[in-house]
Amino acid sequence: MTFKHFITELNGNRVEGELIKSIFYSLLVSFLFLGILYFFKFRYIPGFIDKYGFYLFFASLSYAVLLPTVRQVRAYNQFSCMSGMMIGMTIGMIAGFVAGFYIGATNGMLMGSIFGSIIGILLGIWLGSKCGIMGFMEGIMAGFMGGLMGAMTSVMMLNDNLRLATIFIFVISSIIMIGLNYMIYAETKESNREKSEDYLNIIMISFALIALTTWIMLFGYRSLIFA
Repeated sequence: MTFKHFITELNGNRVEGELIKSIFYSLLVSFLFLGILYFFKFRYIPGFIDKYGFYLFFASLSYAVLLPTVRQVRAYNQFSCMSGMMIGMTIGMIAGFVAGFYIGATNGMLMGSIFGSIIGILLGIWLGSKCGIMGFMEGIMAGFMGGLMGAMTSVMMLNDNLRLATIFIFVISSIIMIGLNYMIYAETKESNREKSEDYLNIIMISFALIALTTWIMLFGYRSLIFA
């Protein structure tokens, strides 16, 4: 079995064939939400595009890359301890890091650390617990550490090329998440799907993530360097 087989399955009948659709639905929800709010409210905020537009755009892309894993994990529901630990650690770390990074870039390290840690821990626990307590613990630890590291990275790079770093971090995070999708495929290729569902979870989580991110960026507490 090679990575080429996984790519082929993206157009197949397994859950991997639904990953691209999950990305599409997530992006659609995020861009519709931001577009509507921009038309009615945000375009009247001075400097909105310059201050927030870039980071909200990449936040939407990052959440869209994260959420297909939710669908993939829920489809099979049970994993070995090692796979569950990797799922909890990877989703917790990447979700926490990117959420903390984007908020840290606009609000400072405190809000970035808190928001990133909460998002990373919640997603890490939810998906990591499919293998039991070990994945649960990995999700907590990775989410906590990822949130802090993401916020710290963005604040430390404020005097450097933060936007270029944002693109670099998005690319690396996407590669890691694709690797996780491939790992789950390799683990479950001989297994039968346990759960079939619509895209409501993806839509709701995407809406919650982009709405919270937007609200905190615009109205959340700001560190002194952003005040």
